[in-house]
Amino acid sequence: MTEAASSQAPLSRLRNFPVAWFSMIMGLTGLSLAWHKAEDILNLSIAPSSWILLFATGLFVFLAAVYAAKIAKCRSAAYKEWSHPIKMNFVPAVSISLILLSIAWLPVNAPYSKLLWLSGTILHLILTLYAITQWMHHSKFEIVHLNPAWFIPVVGNILIPIAGVHHAAPEVSWFFFSIGLVFWPVLLTIIMYRVIFHASLPERLMPTLFILIAPPAVGFISYVKLTGGIDAFAQILYHSALFFTLLLFSQIRHFASLKFFLSWWAYSFPLAAITIASLVMFEHTGGTLFLRLSGVLLGITTVIIAGLLGRTAFAVKRQEICVEE
Repeated sequence: MTEAASSQAPLSRLRNFPVAWFSMIMGLTGLSLAWHKAEDILNLSIAPSSWILLFATGLFVFLAAVYAAKIAKCRSAAYKEWSHPIKMNFVPAVSISLILLSIAWLPVNAPYSKLLWLSGTILHLILTLYAITQWMHHSKFEIVHLNPAWFIPVVGNILIPIAGVHHAAPEVSWFFFSIGLVFWPVLLTIIMYRVIFHASLPERLMPTLFILIAPPAVGFISYVKLTGGIDAFAQILYHSALFFTLLLFSQIRHFASLKFFLSWWAYSFPLAAITIASLVMFEHTGGTLFLRLSGVLLGITTVIIAGLLGRTAFAVKRQEICVEE
C-alpha cells in the first residue's frame, strides 16, 4: 500500500462509519436493565448489571466521539446517511441510546439520569418530526425500503415514560407514549403487507424482523410504569410481544444461516425488552411460569449478546465493517 493510500484508509473508514453502531448501545443497555431487574426482584448473588452499564456508557462515549468526527470531517457522507431511505431510520438509535442509558442510570445517579433523559428526549422528538416529515414529503421511498427498523424513529417514543415518570410531569410521558402507541399498529400493518406480498427482506436486513418484538414489549413496560399495575390492555401488549418472540424463534434456522452484518445487533434489544417485560409480569403476578420464562430469556439474551460482541470484534479485526457498501 502506498503512503497516500495508507493515509486515506482511516478517513475512508470514518466516512463509512455507520450510525447503526449505536444499536450496540441499545442491546448492551437493555441487557444491563434486564440483569438489574433480575437482581432487584430475585435477590441474585451475582450483579453484572453495573459492569455492563459502565461498558455500555464508555462505548457510547467512544461511538459518539467517532460519529461526531464523521460529521465534522465527512459531512456529505453523514448527510447522505441521514437522507438514505433505509439508513435514516437508524439515526434515532443515538437518541434511544441516551434514553436507555438514562433508564439504566436512574437507580445509580438520578441527576445524571435526568440529564441523559432530557438530551435523549429532545433529540428523539426532533428526529421523530424529521422522519415523519421525510415520509410525508418525499420522492425516494418505495415499498422495498420498508423494514421493521422504521419503528425506531416513531415507535421509539414509547420508551420515554420509563424514566420520564421520574423526571417530568405525567402528561409529558403520556404525550410520548401516545405517539409510539398510535404509530405502532400503523407501521406494523404496512410492514406485514410488505413481507407478505413483496419479496423477502434482503439478507442484511433480515435480523430487523426481531424489532417486531420491541414495540409491544416496551409498550407494556411503559404502560405499567404509567398506570402502576397490570390490566387487560397491559396483558394484550405483553402477550403480543410474547407471540412475536415465539414466531421469530420458530424461524431460527432462517436467521442462523445469515452472513454477519452489523444489523445482527437487531437481535439484542428486542430480546432484552421481552426479558424485562417477563420479569415485570412475574413481579406483579407472582406467576411461576413468568419466572421460568424470564430465566430462560435472560440466559438466551446474555449468550446472544456475548456472541454478538465476539463476532463484532472479529469483524472489526478483519476490517469487514466501515467499508464501502
